Amino acid sequence: MEKKRQKTAKKGKKNIVKLQEEQTNTIRTKKEPKRKYKVNKKVITVASLLVLVLVSYCLYKVVALIQNPTNTFSVEQGKVYQEEAATGYIIREETVVKGNNYKNGMVQIKTEGERVAKNEAIFRYYSNGEENLKNKIADLDSKIDEAIAGKKELFTGSDVKAIEKQIEEKIASLVNTNNLQTIREAKKEISSGVTKKAKIAGDYSPAGSYLKKLIDERKKYENQLNSGAEYLKAPISGVVSYKVDGYEDIFSPKDFSNLSEETLKKLDIKTGQVVADSLESGKIINNFGCYVACILNSKQAKEAKLGSKVKIRLPNNAEVSSSIEYISHEEDSTILVLKLTEQVQELVSYRKISFDIIWWSHSGKKVPNGAIGKEQKGDNEISYVIRTRAGYQDKILIKVTKQNERYSIVENYSNAELLELGYSAEELKQRKTLTLYDEILKKPE
Repeated sequence: MEKKRQKTAKKGKKNIVKLQEEQTNTIRTKKEPKRKYKVNKKVITVASLLVLVLVSYCLYKVVALIQNPTNTFSVEQGKVYQEEAATGYIIREETVVKGNNYKNGMVQIKTEGERVAKNEAIFRYYSNGEENLKNKIADLDSKIDEAIAGKKELFTGSDVKAIEKQIEEKIASLVNTNNLQTIREAKKEISSGVTKKAKIAGDYSPAGSYLKKLIDERKKYENQLNSGAEYLKAPISGVVSYKVDGYEDIFSPKDFSNLSEETLKKLDIKTGQVVADSLESGKIINNFGCYVACILNSKQAKEAKLGSKVKIRLPNNAEVSSSIEYISHEEDSTILVLKLTEQVQELVSYRKISFDIIWWSHSGKKVPNGAIGKEQKGDNEISYVIRTRAGYQDKILIKVTKQNERYSIVENYSNAELLELGYSAEELKQRKTLTLYDEILKKPE
């Protein structure tokens, strides 16, 4: 009985222990998610910090790249200029043509930019009562056409047919043209043909006939029109222009000594303004050359020599050659007059322009001035650049042939030149040379 009691007690203890283990496992199971949650939160926090640091670094590199895209420069074939912006006054050989009846208004016979010979008519003034005479002639032309249409038997000759054919061809040629000068010339020829035809009709018509009276009356009005008109002819050969601004005598190439900073600045001329066409006069221009007068304050202008050649960049970006024809040194400035023989026609419409004087230009291996370092070799100061290639850096000796404010044109030294500068033959064995597309440091130090 005692053994049975002990056995039951042992079994009860085992059940109690088992129950306790189950309860412990249950409690542990419930607590495990909390422990897992705490671990995940730490991981997320650490990961967020790492991402934030990475994003900050990337932003820093992007900003640095924008501010300074690279610390190297690729050597390329380029050109270096020494240039200066300037404002210039156009001086030309130009002769103004003006008649007595300028108040009547004018009719252009030759168009702007057209070349004419001496004594060739370039324009005319309207005659007094011209509009009334033109209306009368136009009315008579209509009546003459009607009269001619009723007398076709008078116009069977070959001469009349030839005139009619010429008129038809001229009319057909105007269909596909918008050139004002071509239209004017064709109109003159058509009018001339009609007049010739009317004259023939008058010759064939009996005296005292209706058609004869019309033609005689038209001729009378035409004579009145021509006799009252004032035709202006070219005094010299050259190019016609109607852009008369009143400064033709002031800006004359006959004498540059009247040019001074004070007189030029007093003139009320706007830079780049197109000169308007005159309704009273025209002029003949020498289109083989013109001059540009400018006021400069640069060292290059002060040191300029008569006859020196410089290039000019015009407002249309064309670069043309010029020569210095006149120099006047004033207290704080220099007046230069430059002669041009190119793009002359392009400047006819202007009296004052903005342009660039290119004192010199030089081509070769182009590098930034900041990339050039200096070292002392005896009494000589030698220039160099630092080339970077495949992770290695080499000092390369160079000589500067031309330099402006930002860039230099450089060349490699020859061995003979380096020996004269004091470098040994052993040093020359180790030296490198600069080639196109080499990457060099922008700051050699």
